[in-house]
Amino acid sequence: MYNGQKPYPEQEILRLSDLYKKPRELGLPENIIPFLELEVKVININEGKNEAIVSRCKKLSEYSAFVAKVYALFEELEDRDETFNEAVKYCQKHDILKEFLEIHGSEVLNMLLEGWTREEVLEVWREDAREDGLEEGRAQGLEQGRAQGREDGLEEGRNERNIQIARNALAEGLSREFIQKITGLDMETIQQLG
Repeated sequence: MYNGQKPYPEQEILRLSDLYKKPRELGLPENIIPFLELEVKVININEGKNEAIVSRCKKLSEYSAFVAKVYALFEELEDRDETFNEAVKYCQKHDILKEFLEIHGSEVLNMLLEGWTREEVLEVWREDAREDGLEEGRAQGLEQGRAQGREDGLEEGRNERNIQIARNALAEGLSREFIQKITGLDMETIQQLG
């Protein structure tokens, strides 16, 4: 989704391969196809662009209106902080992202006013990803622990059953070697039983 101020087409396909060095620059034939390709469809959601798409989602439509208001107010007021404050007030008053801005308005203002750098945004993203990874790891570890516990419990149950079989076999006078063969118990355990 594009909502910047520079002129931009309604829709555009961006290709990862456009960022690669050209085959000729690498001394390769021109018709070489990259092994990795990614195409991203960028849709301009600025007010008056792609209205058929934007109108299908109320939140997207309201977001587009919010951004348009920020741009319009900035041209009028020329003060970034005042622009953002007025845009939030206007949108709340005119039921544009009203509920979202009532709940998260101060966060939106802080984000806009702080003017996050790309590096700061990436750091927040990395921190969120780390937290998600830790949470997923904990859940996976917990499940593995439960599975191991079930497995250990089954093994313990089998072991107890084999010990009972060994006791019964010893009581019937069967040889320790035969009992070891049918139960899989070690000879020391069998000797301790009888």
